[in-house]
Amino acid sequence: MQEASSKYAVGIDIGTSTVRCVIGHIDATTGVPTIVGVGSATNTGMRKGNVANLAGPAQAIDDALGEAERMSGYQVDMATININGSHILSTRTDGMIAVGSATHEISHDDMMRIEEVATLGKVPANRTVLDVIPHSYRLDGQDNIKNPIGMIGTRLEIDANVISVLTPHLSNLQKASESAKVTPKNIIVSAIAAARSVLGEQQMENGVVLLDIGAATTNIAIYEEGDLQFVSVVPLGGVNITNDLAIGLKTDPEIAEKLKIEHASAVVRGDASGVSIKHDGEIYSFNTDEIDEIVEARLEEIFEAINHELKRAGRAGKLPSGAVITGGTAKLKHLADYAKESLGLAARIGKPTGYAGVADGIDQPQFATALGLMLIDSDNSNLSHSNVHGGKKALTSGLGFLSGLIKRFKS
Repeated sequence: MQEASSKYAVGIDIGTSTVRCVIGHIDATTGVPTIVGVGSATNTGMRKGNVANLAGPAQAIDDALGEAERMSGYQVDMATININGSHILSTRTDGMIAVGSATHEISHDDMMRIEEVATLGKVPANRTVLDVIPHSYRLDGQDNIKNPIGMIGTRLEIDANVISVLTPHLSNLQKASESAKVTPKNIIVSAIAAARSVLGEQQMENGVVLLDIGAATTNIAIYEEGDLQFVSVVPLGGVNITNDLAIGLKTDPEIAEKLKIEHASAVVRGDASGVSIKHDGEIYSFNTDEIDEIVEARLEEIFEAINHELKRAGRAGKLPSGAVITGGTAKLKHLADYAKESLGLAARIGKPTGYAGVADGIDQPQFATALGLMLIDSDNSNLSHSNVHGGKKALTSGLGFLSGLIKRFKS
């Protein structure tokens, strides 16, 4: 497997309703992954992004990975996976250490030590630090240093963003993955993974918000000046729209889901005509006005929650590159137009990039997270693995704007 892992990158998106897997072959010359395997499976046993029953997600991971393995011809036992849920916390922090004499060069050990200082006492005991994303360093009074490795100084300070998760949720996710005989190489917040596949360097520099609207959660990630500034998860998503349609139109959830995908619109159409869908050999008809009214009410709630998080981060209406939307709910017709009006920002549906090869549906917004996880796995495969922080700092010089995205998981 060691040899295979140097050639292949694997991302598994463990979503509340669906598990998606992408396997990419890494070109030895360019380092660009080519899609060679894709799989998806319906998930059960998850509640709003968190594991509620180990057997459900374990089976879904096994099924999705099995489909991707059959397509690729390779057996996989390690992958980069995602974590989701409203327990994910983004905390702004700082720290300072004395690093030695006036001739001391800043080393990787110094970087590890200052990150430990930055998290000490800042994160509750029941939480695990998943990531420390440095925004800038200060060395002997010199501000705005992005990478102090090799510089000379005696006093090193850091301004960072610490991403933490509730330890029980993390442990359950690991157990579900290991039950499917897959060892997590890296564990990445869903929004950060989606951002890796759909956001560009200039967008991250200017200021942009990534909205990954899945079945039961909406992941929010704000980037500015090339760094991740804020992460949050709202426990609302596309399944809420489906359930509202089922209740409001007095129909089955399966019919409501089909109606949402085929006929619902995020923008009110002012059209009283009806629509019809066929399900299990029967024709069902619904009034367009009623559909629009139900969808609008739930979208208003979801985007009010998003706006609340943007205000909490101090970025409401202040992101020049606007909002980029991914996730299965991004397929809702005219959602970008609704987001533009609701958030007061430019908005578009994210299109995954950064890979070669073609597979059915892989360029759709619902695959953004799985593709991003695969790309992060690929990025890490191209790094030196002498130690965790050595690999991470190599990103600073080698990938620049992605330095905040790709971190080795620290157990």
